[in-house]
Amino acid sequence: MVSLSHLGPEARSLAMLPSAERLARLRMERWIGYTCAHQALVQLEALLSDEPGKLRPKNILIVGPSNNGKTMIAEKFHRAHPQRMSEDGEHEVIPVLMLQMPAEATANRLHTALQATLGTPVGFYGRHDVREALTLRLMRAVGVRMLIIDEVHNLLGATARRQRELLNLLRFIGNDLRIPIVCLGIRDAYLAIRSDDQLENRFHPLLLPLWEAGEEFARLLASFETVLPLREPSHLATAPLCELILRRSEGTIGEITALLNSATVAALLQGEERINCAVIERADYHPPSVRRRMVERELR
Repeated sequence: MVSLSHLGPEARSLAMLPSAERLARLRMERWIGYTCAHQALVQLEALLSDEPGKLRPKNILIVGPSNNGKTMIAEKFHRAHPQRMSEDGEHEVIPVLMLQMPAEATANRLHTALQATLGTPVGFYGRHDVREALTLRLMRAVGVRMLIIDEVHNLLGATARRQRELLNLLRFIGNDLRIPIVCLGIRDAYLAIRSDDQLENRFHPLLLPLWEAGEEFARLLASFETVLPLREPSHLATAPLCELILRRSEGTIGEITALLNSATVAALLQGEERINCAVIERADYHPPSVRRRMVERELR
């Protein structure tokens, strides 16, 4: 009898399936908890449960490198507070409204994104003041208590005048609805918010830095091991395997996930039930810096 004590309940049942079925299910999205992510979720919960209607609600800016878990944290929080029917059953309630800052960031496009996320048919054109009033009225009608905006660094692609207009709009939405705003983005997101003194004072930064060797990274790898459907323990958190994973992934949780998924595929295709350094080296995976060099070489 194979011992699967190193796996969580869901992975334990998957591990008993044939390799082909495990490979088919491997790409399913999995939540991997770690200290910074848990802290972020706790802060978001506290923000949402804070006394509604505060004159100056607290805001949060989650900043970190690309592919380092910002959106996954926000989506997990969003899923915990889904759209629902009101108690009287007469209308929809959307406690947490989440959207992405438009790639071409303008006030009109942001209003369009807000209205589309609210489920309202919209057209791009219309008087700005009318669209603004409609957006705020809709958000009040469905009981929005928190606004989450991903990719807020897209602001910096706009002209200086449009940047000021958009930052003023964010401040106005927060003030008028008296709701907290959560922004997500790379380092440039902080630069965008910092360009407005009033917004900078209201947004409390929460950093998701690159991963480094240490106890926290070892705990992260131990968490990963509980969800990978392999029948033998890999001891991912021990050296030199831990060091190899960190070096090849270059320190972002998205790349760590991609590397370990590829290594699991390689192990199963080779008839193995654990990940070791040789499996990592044979995995169909290239670190971000290698992928960039490959593209640059092709473009010469």
